Amino acid sequence: MAWQFSSERPIYVQVSDQIVSNILTGVYKKGEKLPSVREFASLAAVNPNTVQRALSELESVGLIETQRNTGKFVTQQGEAIEMAREKRGEVLASEFLKSMAALGYSPEQTISLLQRAQIREVKSDECNA
Repeated sequence: MAWQFSSERPIYVQVSDQIVSNILTGVYKKGEKLPSVREFASLAAVNPNTVQRALSELESVGLIETQRNTGKFVTQQGEAIEMAREKRGEVLASEFLKSMAALGYSPEQTISLLQRAQIREVKSDECNA
């Protein structure tokens, strides 16, 4: 199934984001060989040049590496993956805080809601165990 894209951002950025998400969630593990440009293009239903640009961006930030004659691989460098995870977390947190502010919640109220939600989640997990 083709990946879903919005018109709000360039497609290559969205392809890059999807690959980063797959790395951060463990779909692609450290040191794992990635699909070829053509395979990614087929999966995403986009032009191979778009995929190549996305992969070049990821290589420039150290998340993937090209090994001559064998293809592209997720980096073995845990620091690069951790930096990407932290950056993604900061973006998500910022978006969440903006959404909560738009609903009229202060940062303190938002924290309180998160704490209550976490307690409910823990209790739910205990009941289901």
